[in-house]
Amino acid sequence: MAAKFLDKIEIPSDRFEMRLSGSGGQGMIFASVVLSKAIGMVGSKKVVQSQSYGPEARGGASKADVVVSDNEIFYPKAMNLDLLLAMTQEALDKYYPDLKKGGTLIIDSTLIDDVPTDDYYALEFTRIAREEVGHIMVANVVALGAIVAITDFVSKERLVEVVLEHAPRGTEDKNRKAVEIGFNEALKLKK
Repeated sequence: MAAKFLDKIEIPSDRFEMRLSGSGGQGMIFASVVLSKAIGMVGSKKVVQSQSYGPEARGGASKADVVVSDNEIFYPKAMNLDLLLAMTQEALDKYYPDLKKGGTLIIDSTLIDDVPTDDYYALEFTRIAREEVGHIMVANVVALGAIVAITDFVSKERLVEVVLEHAPRGTEDKNRKAVEIGFNEALKLKK
């Protein structure tokens, strides 16, 4: 899959909107809660998280939004996405129109074949989770590692700390490894 990769994201201080999307059951809400908490723990950033379950709670396209700002956030819903994570083709097809021109697109190339742009980051989150971490359920955590590497909002260490606070007991090693791999694979794309 040919793709043109961006060097660095310009993060405005007033409002940065992210949508984590995939199939119901892929853990996008968990990922958005963890990302929101990790970002909110450092500096003076304001963060809100919202989610949409809809009728597609299991199987259809689902989304969770994270809005970050230096100022008060008066409207918590994402309106004009700066970053879109799409874990499935259906999610990409449904939410790509919400990505602003010049916004950052991150896709799971394990499950997405048709991308409507040449400017995106492509990582095999599902394959990495299954084959390198040993459990498909941490694909969302692999994606979080990649998002942190691409955006520089928080350190990898802070993300690991928050993931481990929220992950089920007994999964610490898998989740730590998932963040590491996602982070390191995304750094390779930035070079």
